[in-house]
Amino acid sequence: MDYTDHTIRKNIHSGLHVAIVLKEDQKTGRVTYGVVKNILTSIPVHPRGIKVRLESGEVGRVQYIEA
Repeated sequence: MDYTDHTIRKNIHSGLHVAIVLKEDQKTGRVTYGVVKNILTSIPVHPRGIKVRLESGEVGRVQYIEA
């Protein structure tokens, strides 16, 4: 999968396993792994990654999609 796929909203859906960066981890780039519950970004493409809520309740931008 192409690394830029995480910037395209149509490639993200509920149930998808992803790695996100939480707001508080933006400076360090630390990723959090989980399963997408909701997509919060409404525009079709976002250069920093699509914002999602994980099933755990954490919110962040998708950095990559797990295979």
